[in-house]
Amino acid sequence: MKLLKNLCRILVGLLFIYSGFVKGVDPLGSNYKFIDYFNAFHMGWMDGSAIFFSFLLSLAEFLIGICLFLNIKTKWAAWGALLFMGFFTPLTLILAIKNPVTDCGCFGDALVLTNWETFWKNVILLAMTLVVFFHKEKYKSIFNFLEQTVILASTIVFMLCIEFYCYRHLPILDFRPYAIGKNISEGMTIPEGAPHDEYAITLKYRNKQTGETKEFSEQNYPWQDTLNWEYVSSSEKLIQEGFKAPIHDFVIEHPEMGDITQDVLQDNGYTFLVVAYNINKTNPENQEKLNRLAAYAQDKGYRFYCLSASVADDTRKYAENHQVNYEFCSTDEIQLKTIVRSNPGLVLLREGTILNKWGHRDLPEVDEIKDKDLTAYSLDKQQGTTDKYMVWTLILIYVGCLFVYLCRKYKRQQK
Repeated sequence: MKLLKNLCRILVGLLFIYSGFVKGVDPLGSNYKFIDYFNAFHMGWMDGSAIFFSFLLSLAEFLIGICLFLNIKTKWAAWGALLFMGFFTPLTLILAIKNPVTDCGCFGDALVLTNWETFWKNVILLAMTLVVFFHKEKYKSIFNFLEQTVILASTIVFMLCIEFYCYRHLPILDFRPYAIGKNISEGMTIPEGAPHDEYAITLKYRNKQTGETKEFSEQNYPWQDTLNWEYVSSSEKLIQEGFKAPIHDFVIEHPEMGDITQDVLQDNGYTFLVVAYNINKTNPENQEKLNRLAAYAQDKGYRFYCLSASVADDTRKYAENHQVNYEFCSTDEIQLKTIVRSNPGLVLLREGTILNKWGHRDLPEVDEIKDKDLTAYSLDKQQGTTDKYMVWTLILIYVGCLFVYLCRKYKRQQK
């Protein structure tokens, strides 16, 4: 029983750590998911609080996970885990039955589960949480009260720093199909032989003699007996979901040239795409810098477009107010939110491959890219970025905590 309760504590802790971390490095992604939930349950008036709940949820999950994993503040963490699972397990059951949101977002973009997969995952996790909860009095930490408080406080500060940095810039880890280095064309491709969606079709026919309406399948409908039966209606139900390409619904519509998606993705030159999913919510503080970049790109013969889901009147007004010197194209809002977590953001493409991405606070100056090979420049920037060092810092901090934990446990056993 001791082995079981400790195994449950560690596994639940690891899952909470993972869930909290992947949400914490992408707070805007969680913000969008909260808005989806609010709208699905007719609570659009809460949209403004979505970013607050995004920060709070990932922080709470990460803290609960660390406490359970390191066996500190375990009583508090057991209550927290039980409240989480007691709320989200029935919620995911409702989502699985009604399907108002196709992806629950429990692991951000790092691991996408269907609503039914999420529900059964939560059932298993709830069972392990109950084991931890009913044995919470029996867990004895090797850390004293002060040490536990210091670890808890430092974890809060550290996680908030990660969340705030990723909110102001871009996620330090990008799990989306539009990550730097990914090819959009490849992400849109469905492999040969991949399974397709399978539907069960129900056909309703009415008996002309008796007036009875009866349901048939495609295999047994009375297609030869048209004298006695007449067609009424049909319906279909998805019985097995087929392969879905990581990138779908990505289309670039130019106001004059129409669909230019393939022209952009197959261009062996460089293409700059400003991403502004909602032009009315776009932060214009660096618009002059975008204008300078656009002028430079156009002078070099590079494509430079803005992708937005806003209506033409709104983009026209924005362009007039900010002297925008590039063209606006239409693209699906969900795709734009997925491409870059910034409004606006900037993406550099070549032959459909994403070479670099910038949030609006990190846009390069023209002098920084002037007369440079943009492929080599982007590679150098990725190799020299400090973001990866933040991730390694996180790993080292918690590996260090675990090392201390094991050392103290060993010394305690020796005594």
